[in-house]
Amino acid sequence: AECVVHCPGPLLYAISMDVIGQKYFTTVDFVLFALLLVASMVIGLYYALSGGRQRTTQEFLLADRSMKCLPLSLSLMASFQSAVAIVGTPAEVYANGTQYWFIGCSYILGLLIPAHIFIPVFYRLQLNSAYQYLELRFCKTVRICGTITFIFQMVIYMGVGVYTPALALNAVTGFHLWGAVLATGLICTVYTTLGGLKAVIWTDVFQTLVMFAGQLAVIIVGVQQVGGLSDFWRKIREGDRISSIDLNPDPTVRHTFWTLALGGVFLMLSLYGVNQAQVQRYLSSRTEKEAIMSCYMAFPCLQIALGLSCLMGLVMFACYGDNSTLNEQFFTSKDQMVLYFVMDMLQNFPGLPGLFVACLFSASLSTISSAFNSLATVTMEDLIKPHCPSMTEARATLLSKILAFLYGLVCLAMAYVFHLMNSSVLQAALSIFGMVGGPLLGLFCLGIFFPWANSTGAVMGLFAGLVMAFWVGIGGFVTQMPSSIIMHSQNCTDTVATENMTMATVTAILTAVTDKPSKPVGLHGLYSLSYMWYSALNSSVVVLFGLLVSLLTGPMKEQDLTRGTVYPLVEKIHPFLQMLAKPKSCLGSSPEHRVICTISQSSNVYNLSCTLVSIVVDCEC
Repeated sequence: AECVVHCPGPLLYAISMDVIGQKYFTTVDFVLFALLLVASMVIGLYYALSGGRQRTTQEFLLADRSMKCLPLSLSLMASFQSAVAIVGTPAEVYANGTQYWFIGCSYILGLLIPAHIFIPVFYRLQLNSAYQYLELRFCKTVRICGTITFIFQMVIYMGVGVYTPALALNAVTGFHLWGAVLATGLICTVYTTLGGLKAVIWTDVFQTLVMFAGQLAVIIVGVQQVGGLSDFWRKIREGDRISSIDLNPDPTVRHTFWTLALGGVFLMLSLYGVNQAQVQRYLSSRTEKEAIMSCYMAFPCLQIALGLSCLMGLVMFACYGDNSTLNEQFFTSKDQMVLYFVMDMLQNFPGLPGLFVACLFSASLSTISSAFNSLATVTMEDLIKPHCPSMTEARATLLSKILAFLYGLVCLAMAYVFHLMNSSVLQAALSIFGMVGGPLLGLFCLGIFFPWANSTGAVMGLFAGLVMAFWVGIGGFVTQMPSSIIMHSQNCTDTVATENMTMATVTAILTAVTDKPSKPVGLHGLYSLSYMWYSALNSSVVVLFGLLVSLLTGPMKEQDLTRGTVYPLVEKIHPFLQMLAKPKSCLGSSPEHRVICTISQSSNVYNLSCTLVSIVVDCEC
């Protein structure tokens, strides 16, 4: 699964956990968690009652195109800094070292390309929805196909996004499962419905600060518990958790430099280039320049978020090491390890566990609110408005708010559906989010970069990309199931056997992701492709298949293209290609001798004069 942008490796989700040493919240922790929810609600109410009071679709869905770059950049980061990432990345670093940190290299191209290609195209067309572009470039059928694909992707993800952190929190702390789910889902639904995109963006800003504060508190206390920075550094060095650059080009290896730095670029583009939640933020900025600047400013925000998550994983290892209290607990999920560590390290600091849980649910709130708002936007702009052109602005705004509220209820319903399923189905559901992002990226790239691509090629390319995505994704999931570690108690009533589980079994859970299987071949090799390459593979299939079908059915003519829908890539790179083609020096070049003749006329006499010159051919000199 791609698990959005910061969720490395497979996650085995918890169903229940009854262990000795379960940690519980204090009153102060509950108060801090409640303050987070109350503050988010207050921000939503403020924007519902101030300004234009969300009376138009432009204000409700696009914040009146008045947002500045700083809040936009923090919101861009928070939108996909999910709760799964907050607990998933530290667990990955704890188990496998800092190799995953190299995904930060992909942020460079992953944000530069949207800033200078996607944002100018979308902003200058004055779109309300990213999928509106598909109708301008191709036809209405392509627009509807893209919209339905996006809705399918986000509806599944938001249910997992709100349920998973609540499930892990319940397993480790005893925090009421449905209390957490309902609090998160309902509060998020209310402030998104009342305050619109402005409320979503400004709550993202607040929740980002809470996220950073929670992670930073855990790191500082953890380093102090270890004995200081020198002891912290010594322990992670001795534990071999500082990874060197792995330049292995094998695409089936889960995490290498190439997998993270190059495969991660396509993953970033699917999120920050063409995803409606992010495009909507670009379109809400005051000017195109501010939209581009918000993309630039998101880079340090993402690097800070990644750095804090990786540092948490290193602090976990420094505190516990390989043979530790963590290994003595019955964990059915890696993400539970992070929560147990937080509750264990901060148990003597009242309020700090609540701060981290507020951090965790801030990530969940920011992701889910972005999903509600973007889903309401595409449903309104792409599915309803085209069929109801005479709808009044007041009715359209009211309907948009109703849609946001209904998607909130759908989120809670999906959370309940996942509650009834087992952990394998949960992992498959989260994988679907990643599978769909690549084909959508390929569809937009097909339209933006290839002017001869036609509507038939776009539809068939998207279909081929989705087939490839589900084939490889589900095939890989199924082939890995026999090797997955499934823990069953031989006797459910034998509590002694459960509590005294063998060390070998628990160690297998924590080290399963580090075992190197034999090199896969054939079809199994395709199924073993690293999840970081999914977006690259699936988007490439869409582009290649779409171009092939377009050439077979007749390329689109230049006069049929809507102006501004194609990025002039050749014109942009032509000067750079000329610079690369020119020799940089004349040293060592042999001169060529030429005779230059001129004819001049004086009265009726023609004079021929010739001069022998020596020149150096093809040289700037």
